[in-house]
Amino acid sequence: MKEVRLKMSPPWVVVIKKLEALFDGDPQIAFNVDYSGDNPSVTLACNNGDKVAALLRILPEKYEFGNVDLEVVIDGTPSNIAFANKKELFEAAFKGNPVFATAVSPTDDGYAWFSMIYVIFQNHVVQFFADNIADAHGVISTLYEDIARELLRSDGVYFCTNVEVGNLGAPLGEWP
Repeated sequence: MKEVRLKMSPPWVVVIKKLEALFDGDPQIAFNVDYSGDNPSVTLACNNGDKVAALLRILPEKYEFGNVDLEVVIDGTPSNIAFANKKELFEAAFKGNPVFATAVSPTDDGYAWFSMIYVIFQNHVVQFFADNIADAHGVISTLYEDIARELLRSDGVYFCTNVEVGNLGAPLGEWP
């Protein structure tokens, strides 16, 4: 009989992997994880002042897990930019990041009278090892929009996945 070994991933490791999925592919950000000390930390180093200013607004300083805090450090000098709205804020935070498709504000285009912002991510499934008993194989499969919804400060912002026909190669299908 095969011996089963349970290797539990602490919840802060899952959050680190989700942050890594969102930001590690950005050519303007150097992503670093430090497990030394009492609390783990994630550092996002960036030389783009507008991106640093945006990241400081959308990422919390820490995520709390009982007696463990995951610290988030944004390393860089923020610009003095005053974002006109949340659309500009998220565009600055994700500009140049391959996971980001666009940000849309129907209010700006005259289609709605109330304020709403849609941040649209590329259509891609994110998978990584996280043995948290939620999956029999120890793999988390999610979308960028779900990660952003869970981890970013986003009051009044809706996260979506790009499902344009050209992006998928074929329509999603039709109702019978």
